[in-house]
Amino acid sequence: MEWIALALFVAVCIALMAGYPVAITLGGMSLIFAAFGEMAGVFDMAILNALPNRLYGVMSNQTLIAVPLFVFMGVMLERSRVAENLLDTMSLLFGPIRGGLGISVMIVGTLLAASTGIVGATVVTMGLLSLPTMLRRGYSPSLAAGTICASGTLGQIIPPSIILVLLGDVLASAYQQAQLKSGNFSPDTVSVGDLFVGAIVPGLLLVGIYILFLALLAIVRPEVSPAIPAEERRIGGATLAARVVKVLIPPLVLIVAVLGSIIGGIATPTEAAAVGAVGSIVLAIAQRQLTFARLLEVMKQTTLVTSMVFLIFIGAAIFSLVFRGFGGDETVHRLLADLPGGVIGAMVIVMLVMFLLGFILDFIEIVFVVVPIVAPVLLQMGLDPVWLGVMIAMNLQTSFLTPPFGFSLFYLRGVAPPSLGTGQIYRGIVPFVAIQVLVLLIMSLWPELVTWLPDRVYD
Repeated sequence: MEWIALALFVAVCIALMAGYPVAITLGGMSLIFAAFGEMAGVFDMAILNALPNRLYGVMSNQTLIAVPLFVFMGVMLERSRVAENLLDTMSLLFGPIRGGLGISVMIVGTLLAASTGIVGATVVTMGLLSLPTMLRRGYSPSLAAGTICASGTLGQIIPPSIILVLLGDVLASAYQQAQLKSGNFSPDTVSVGDLFVGAIVPGLLLVGIYILFLALLAIVRPEVSPAIPAEERRIGGATLAARVVKVLIPPLVLIVAVLGSIIGGIATPTEAAAVGAVGSIVLAIAQRQLTFARLLEVMKQTTLVTSMVFLIFIGAAIFSLVFRGFGGDETVHRLLADLPGGVIGAMVIVMLVMFLLGFILDFIEIVFVVVPIVAPVLLQMGLDPVWLGVMIAMNLQTSFLTPPFGFSLFYLRGVAPPSLGTGQIYRGIVPFVAIQVLVLLIMSLWPELVTWLPDRVYD
């Protein structure tokens, strides 16, 4: 019976690869397996009686209110030309140095990641805005493509990342399960705020190594990332300084208001998300970009994304109940516990499986399908939940960048001119994937990079 649970997991993955809707696949395939299991006498349909309570728990979860609020903030900022103004200003600021335009793209990508947390929108926006400019100013096509893809996926790891919000909720449940199974009946908790704070240092480390790579490449191979010609950046120092203050300060204030309120313990992530949503409206008004039509468009897009996420929640709840009804959680526990190398071997295998699944599944599907299965086992082995969550987020970000199936590469391919070949995109992203793997190894060897700041902030 336990192997039926693994067959269910494989069947769900195959159906998702075939292009069927995620929520319907999760719920429908699980109910099909449950029906056949009951007819075979190996499954008790009474297990599904717990579904209404599960769904009520999802709908009444205060943490998940942050999802539509952060999505609203991201979509509003995307529509209000924040990225365009930031890129133009950063290009003028760093333009005099070789590689300056690439560094500008990376900085703007970081600011957008800390403002929106939506990867696909960031890659497409940066591709439309910066790719023609970089190619026109003599940048290597492969380097331009790699820089844009790498900067666009920073929203996976830099708070307020949507994946960290969802991971925080899933890991909180998994952590409580792990502690209860270990005999701790007054379990500790892990929150979205813990993951936000834990991801700050690794995220900034990743950005720093990206920028260092671009700077060193500009020295070693100056022809691939030339400086912007002087005639294209004729603007006085005082005028440039005023423009930097005008363009850079508002999004920085918004970022500090959102993340600073969480780190300082002033607000919960949900309350900070509300601050971010209101702040994005204020910023759009200040930029004179807010119209009634644009507001309706933002609200419609937010509703679509939020509905998709919560519908997947319902499908994932059904899948989870049926999977456990077949004894799948115990099977996974035994498989991981029996692996050579103990907890290290189990962690390596889980990260490898998630990396490969990242080629075919979106992060939402992996968070709701895979993480609830493996996280309780890994946490029961003694892993820190904050470190595990940030490692998963960084691993999925690496997967989304890796050729030939990385989602970010497809996003850029969709908006790139025909002159930019797919092979050039693949070649350009290779060094950035290597940097991602390097940061993953550093986090594995020094977990304190993730856990130090949450320990300091939350004592």
